Amino acid sequence: MNAFLFDKHLSELDLDLDKLTALEGERQARRLIMIPSESSAPLAVRELLASPYTNIYAEGYPRAETRTMSQAEILDYACQLGTYRRHSDLRYYKGVEYVDIVEALARRRAAELFAANSLDADDLWVNVQPLSGAPANNAVYTALIKPGDTIMGMDLLHGGHLTHGSPVNRSGLFYKAVHYTVNPQTEQLDYDMIADLAREAKPKIIVAGYSSYPWIPDWEKFKQIAESVGAYLLADVSHISGLIAAKVCSSPIGIADVVTFTTHKTLCGPRGAVIITHDKELGEKFDKGVFPGEQGGPHINTIAAMALTFELARSEEFLKLQQQTLKNASALAAAFQKNGVKVPYNGTDSHLTLIDCKSFRGPEGVPLNGDLAARILDLVGIVVNRNTIPGDRSALSASGVRFGTWLTNAGLWKRTLRPLPNRLQSYSAPPRLTSCARKAAKRRAQGGF
Repeated sequence: MNAFLFDKHLSELDLDLDKLTALEGERQARRLIMIPSESSAPLAVRELLASPYTNIYAEGYPRAETRTMSQAEILDYACQLGTYRRHSDLRYYKGVEYVDIVEALARRRAAELFAANSLDADDLWVNVQPLSGAPANNAVYTALIKPGDTIMGMDLLHGGHLTHGSPVNRSGLFYKAVHYTVNPQTEQLDYDMIADLAREAKPKIIVAGYSSYPWIPDWEKFKQIAESVGAYLLADVSHISGLIAAKVCSSPIGIADVVTFTTHKTLCGPRGAVIITHDKELGEKFDKGVFPGEQGGPHINTIAAMALTFELARSEEFLKLQQQTLKNASALAAAFQKNGVKVPYNGTDSHLTLIDCKSFRGPEGVPLNGDLAARILDLVGIVVNRNTIPGDRSALSASGVRFGTWLTNAGLWKRTLRPLPNRLQSYSAPPRLTSCARKAAKRRAQGGF
């Protein structure tokens, strides 16, 4: 049976969007994309994102007993489907017999991949439903504290994230947020200063893990600080989850009360997120914090792609990628310093590093700012983002630029340009683009920007 009008390819239904998609693919192929929070998902991951799972509603969770099943047991279709037929499940929708297997498989693979610090997969409670990192963190807050309670995280200007208590984010609007910073002399974490602030503020949650601070935290020291004031420790390892999965840096699993991370940065997966704890009672609270506390139906196509991502992350190729990513980040920071460019935080032991754009000055001594530096780099094919660094007073006037070396997976230092996709070679510029260019030229001629 034909599907009325829409059983056609994109190129047959919407040529404009087809062209834009091809152009975006070409942009990613030809540019050096060095934004640390982006990566390149494998083709098979992208295929799962476009799979029939995108059609499914599946509010709720798979059966609890699947958490401690092996992958072979989860993939025993006869047993799983028979159990479903006899007992159904607690989801709010039916037609989820295969969805249950997919999500149970993703949870198990994540548990096996991230088990660390003397814990095995059976010790971990995993939730793979958060739509991204912000909902994951908000679900943790919903589960553990009440509006008005105190949370403590790194100041956004020093490397923290919006969801760690920024006043423009609901984590800073719903909760009383206090922030620690780096030591102004060393520009690195000072655990004595953090401990002093914790004793003064008495937070209910302490957040460790960062958006632009380039050093791996000391998880044990953070745990000691949290325990000393009766706080939960949340490790947000969104940026370094791939490094942790490959075991090329220390893991907070089993140390922090709860660990959250996204899957689209160094894990090179789809745009999803994960919550992991070794405490079953907390795990049940986090499940409720995600659904119904934070969101409705999960994106099963993303969860399927995450299941594949966790499997790929156990490969020797993935380990070599993460090892080289670290080497490249260290080499990049050292090269900047060798050429007289100030590197905030004095180096890196992760996948990212930053530069202080005030190292560069124009003919009249005016220092370069982060936004203008990022725009210049973009014009020559290097894609980065402006970023605050210690000493900045506003995210709107950032002095830094943030670099990541995830593009190691595209062959960093030996990258070659790919040919244009065949269907792009005959494309002409859209008329609207030509018109836009004329208007921009007219503004420049009139002295405008």
